[in-house]
Amino acid sequence: MNTKNTKETIVAGIRTSGKLHIGNYLGALKNFIELSEDNTKQCYFFIADLHALTTPFEPKELSQNILDVTATYLALGLNPDKCVFFPQSQVGEHAFLSWIFNCLLPLPELERMTQYKDKAKQHKANINAGLLTYPALMAADILIYKGRAVPVGEDQVQHVELARIVARKFNNRFGQTFPEPKTYLQKPLRIMSLSDPNKKMSKTGDESLLLDDSPEEISRKLKKAVTASEPGKKSPGEENLMLLLTHFGSKEQITYFADAQNSGTLKYSELKENLARDISEYFEQFREKKQELLARPEFLAEVLAQGASKAAGAARETIFEVKQKIGLI
Repeated sequence: MNTKNTKETIVAGIRTSGKLHIGNYLGALKNFIELSEDNTKQCYFFIADLHALTTPFEPKELSQNILDVTATYLALGLNPDKCVFFPQSQVGEHAFLSWIFNCLLPLPELERMTQYKDKAKQHKANINAGLLTYPALMAADILIYKGRAVPVGEDQVQHVELARIVARKFNNRFGQTFPEPKTYLQKPLRIMSLSDPNKKMSKTGDESLLLDDSPEEISRKLKKAVTASEPGKKSPGEENLMLLLTHFGSKEQITYFADAQNSGTLKYSELKENLARDISEYFEQFREKKQELLARPEFLAEVLAQGASKAAGAARETIFEVKQKIGLI
């Protein structure tokens, strides 16, 4: 039996910034690693360096960020032998297919995209064509590998829907070629800001716990975490810390602090101290491994080159089929 055809193809893009926080890990990175270990799935994980060009960037920072995010994923346990892990820019077929899709998509389809509107507001001095056609490239990223499932955050669901529209348009015009991808169903997880627990955690200031943070930095940030609440009510900040405890604490700790919370005897200082220690210990090996990897940039580049070679083989097959169907061959 040809296992290549029986496996479910999963495709996911990875941001070029390696400075990821604990919400990124629990909401995405951890799931990617688990998916790659599933023998029933063929996973393509690409570093979205072409997408990074749509917003202001510095060349030296971009190249360093690519190495940094590579080291981050490998240090967390992603095995490049069990998935296809590569930089998007090293497989030129992505850009080729996105041009084909650009020629299929009506302009209003792209203009209605929420993320285009948001980024255009954020970067008023740099509203480039790439911002507008970003979803066509994202559709190409998915469909070039005949992706059937895409693990994405809430902000990217609309882009997956557009990929479905593109696949349908192409299939209707030129014959059945692409599956219509779906968002990969996983339990929603929202880790909130430490300084404003009513909004989702981001990388700004002291509101996040970065995976690269030292034990001292983790402790400092958690001590400042907002936990104020009305008498007799559980605060959003308290709930956020308890959620983190369920992921990083021991069963005994989870039971102890849950009982204290229910009885109204929960001490925030004690919870924060235990949580800081647990999170620091959880990522201790990661921090050490990442520094070792960053000291070997040639090795990181070779891992990416090997992944790009694997991806290019599958991408070329799709492009040959597309060229035949649209009359370029």
